Amino acid sequence: MEGQIENIDLVYLWVDGNDPVWMKKKQETLNSHKTQFSVNLAGRYISNDEIKYSLRSVEKHLPWIRNIYIVTDNQVPSWLNVENPRVRIVDHKEILPEIALPCFNSSIIEMFIYRIPGLSEHFLYANDDNFVNADLSPSFFFAEDKFPIIRFQFQFAHKTEIRLKKLLKIPVNNYRLSIENANKLIKSRFGKHYPGISHHNVDSYKKEIFKEVVEDVFKEELSGVLTNHFRCPLNIQRIIFQLYALATKQGHLKYVGRRESCRIPVQRPDYMRFILKYKPSLFCLNDTEKATDSDRARIRPFLEELFPEKSSFEK
Repeated sequence: MEGQIENIDLVYLWVDGNDPVWMKKKQETLNSHKTQFSVNLAGRYISNDEIKYSLRSVEKHLPWIRNIYIVTDNQVPSWLNVENPRVRIVDHKEILPEIALPCFNSSIIEMFIYRIPGLSEHFLYANDDNFVNADLSPSFFFAEDKFPIIRFQFQFAHKTEIRLKKLLKIPVNNYRLSIENANKLIKSRFGKHYPGISHHNVDSYKKEIFKEVVEDVFKEELSGVLTNHFRCPLNIQRIIFQLYALATKQGHLKYVGRRESCRIPVQRPDYMRFILKYKPSLFCLNDTEKATDSDRARIRPFLEELFPEKSSFEK
């Protein structure tokens, strides 16, 4: 073994979509960028305190995480213990280019998380709806050569599905299109294609890879989407960093199933039964356009049952 990684930090994106100040800013930006408007689900921005329970899961199962950075737009969770030296709020203005502000597009925000001051070279990234469900070591996320283990769900017909939908004039959601945009860039530059999509859960990265992609290899292409303040068909999904790592032999591809990493749509009626059946190491409680308010009302009780103990990150 070439030696253990000394420091591994964790980065989250977080937004409180119920904040009236934030809502006003979002509406004003929508009004001034009408041609850019896309389906921006309310559920994408509504907070059910998922991140509080995600942090509980991290403290319980990943005690070796050094620091935690929460990237927000001038917001702080009301329950967060800001006196805890291991957690820090990072405002969008600290890391995003001015031209990208204000930003309601996670694809753009994610592009610049490597700029977080003090962030470790090796780090994990999670959305606030990602949870750890088992004791995991750093070797779950990074291989012996210290390159990230890149987890994909195998979807061989992803490209064919998109082409067929376009041919039949069936709408393709922006998330799928942004993944395809990333795949096209990698195919064009390196002549490589990796079937599948990211497992939509806690992922491992290196800052160096982000910097290479953003500031050098795809600088022109990524600069061209910085003014996409909202999700739209032209976005380039975060998977580009994983694809680039694979294409340059700086990462290890692993296809995973539900026992290692699973996504549970919020509209499912049986969260706990699903968890008990598959016992996944990681899971995502994913809000979708099919979810209703009554579905979302079940999130907090479920997470409280699964992660009842307060973490040191709470007041």
